Amino acid sequence: MNSGDYTLARSNNQWVLQPEVEMKFAHFLINHAVDAAFCLGENAQFLYVNDATCRMTEYSREELLSMRLHDIDVDFSLHNWSDISSQNSLTFKSRYRTKRGRIFLVEISISHVKQQDMEFGCAFAREISDEIVELSVQKWTDELRDAKDNLQQEFSQLKAKEVELETSLSLLRSTLESTAIGIVAVNFEGDILSLNQKFVDMWQIPESLILSKKCPRCKDFFENQLKDPQAFSRLIWEVSSQSDFESYDILELKDGRVFAHYSKPQWLDSKIIGRVWSIWDITESKRTEEALRLNAARFRTLAETTDVSTFLIQGTRLCYINPAVEQLTGYTKEELLTGFNIRRLIKSKKGRQIRKQGEAANFEYQEMSILTKNGTERWLACAVAILDGGLDFGGKPVEMVAGIDITDYKYAELGLNQALEQAKQLSELRARFLSMVCHQFRTPLNIVSFSNSLLKEEVDKRTQKKIQPLLDHIQKATEQLSQMLDDILFFSKAEAAKINFEPKPLELVEFCNDLVAQMQMSVSQTPINFVSQYSSLIACIDKKLLEPILKNLLDNAIKYSPSHIAIDLKLSCKNEKVIFQVKDRGIGISIADQQRIFEPFYRGTNIDSIPGTGLGLSILKTLVDLHHGQVFVESQVDVGTTFTVILPLIKSEFSSSEL
Repeated sequence: MNSGDYTLARSNNQWVLQPEVEMKFAHFLINHAVDAAFCLGENAQFLYVNDATCRMTEYSREELLSMRLHDIDVDFSLHNWSDISSQNSLTFKSRYRTKRGRIFLVEISISHVKQQDMEFGCAFAREISDEIVELSVQKWTDELRDAKDNLQQEFSQLKAKEVELETSLSLLRSTLESTAIGIVAVNFEGDILSLNQKFVDMWQIPESLILSKKCPRCKDFFENQLKDPQAFSRLIWEVSSQSDFESYDILELKDGRVFAHYSKPQWLDSKIIGRVWSIWDITESKRTEEALRLNAARFRTLAETTDVSTFLIQGTRLCYINPAVEQLTGYTKEELLTGFNIRRLIKSKKGRQIRKQGEAANFEYQEMSILTKNGTERWLACAVAILDGGLDFGGKPVEMVAGIDITDYKYAELGLNQALEQAKQLSELRARFLSMVCHQFRTPLNIVSFSNSLLKEEVDKRTQKKIQPLLDHIQKATEQLSQMLDDILFFSKAEAAKINFEPKPLELVEFCNDLVAQMQMSVSQTPINFVSQYSSLIACIDKKLLEPILKNLLDNAIKYSPSHIAIDLKLSCKNEKVIFQVKDRGIGISIADQQRIFEPFYRGTNIDSIPGTGLGLSILKTLVDLHHGQVFVESQVDVGTTFTVILPLIKSEFSSSEL
């Protein structure tokens, strides 16, 4: 049955909407609903609004679809929108603002919908302006609760500060009792206001003695212990309440002790109510001072007679030099010590790290470049230390420098560096020359190889038997020359350090199996046995460098071993090291040859006519060094040889085996 735009179909004696009109019914119903309904996308963008939403907000549909919920929701920032996706639905109250500015309260129910790759929210809202008072009351209640919490927090902070103050006072009392200085506070009426136990101990005051200015016994007790009683009486007992000066004096006792005395006024508001004086024992310091004066005299005697250039520096000024400095610089003592700027003498200085230097050493090593009076540059190896008061220079830090002349050594070092630089340039030049020669030889060699291939194809069957062996010899010689050129080119790159070390995760067991299978195809008459401790071992190693290492060892083992005698390749791991071992049962290497086997172009004395360039093991050693690894050889003539390559194991995060 058709009626207007709607299509009905009969199914099981019931009339059912067809899919193509179902959306029209939905649109009709949602736009005739009393409550506002809308859909929100990313950033609360309006995706769909019904007619009720337009009436409630006074905006047209076109206006709303270009807006976000933030634009009409007054309380948008107060809601936790992240709860919608986690809880799928959320109901709350909020205030909306119409186009004309009227604010009203609404209740919103919003649900999170995820369909295919889209996520959006479907919301229904109805006006509940009658409850706005409730919302305001709730807001005031929350504010009052927050104010109460703030007051409680401030009260807690005050209590904490009170406890902290009590702790500080307790700490102050403990500090006064534990200090090595005797402290006492006295008012101008002669009463002891406060003192610590150290003061009592220093003066050895009897418990029966009353500490008071008014007590003659107290005054007599202190004065009887001093060499100069009048000074003590003047400083302590006769100070006026109007005296606001601070004083520092030395008190000498009859028993040989020496006290330092510091006195300062005690203020209350703006009035002086007494004095606080501190006393500490400096007997040992005075003795040390006398010893330091003696050491200073000994230092000068030693410095004046040594050949080591010794000078003391304070800031940018020299305050002492010995005769060796005069002889080194060409300046006189008067010139250097009278307004001479040290920057004119010291051109540069550089610290040097010294191996096995003790941690407690209070000096450092430096190399100094100085300019003599005639403009000549000299170099000194110096020990530099900061004097800790052993010599009196006005209480300011003094740097002591003791140096020996190493100018001749520096010039020799400069010559050596220049020689090394020239050797490096020569090495690079040789590498470029070898590379050029290899490339130049490659072209005629390719022509010979290609011509040989053409000759093989054109050989008459009648002469093939005679000519074929000669062509095979040409082909073999061509291959040997090509391999030789490859080795020389590779060696020149390795020697000039032009091979980059780029370690990447590599499955070593699989790599070794593939390499053995590849080589076994070309030398089927010599079996290669591969043995591994692990079924899988992944480490960060440069594959392009590891392959020539192992291939070279296997090629040598096959070349210098009898046919049909097995070669062993073993992979193991120990102490964070990967270990490769290649063992053969061939002609072996003599002890003398083992000392030079890794030198370029060196070949053993027992190889007879076996072809080779003598570069393979030299290249291998270079590649192992790039891995920061090691290579060892164990061999016995006519018994066999074992090469061991040890490389650092850098485990990959993808490793599937536990070592």
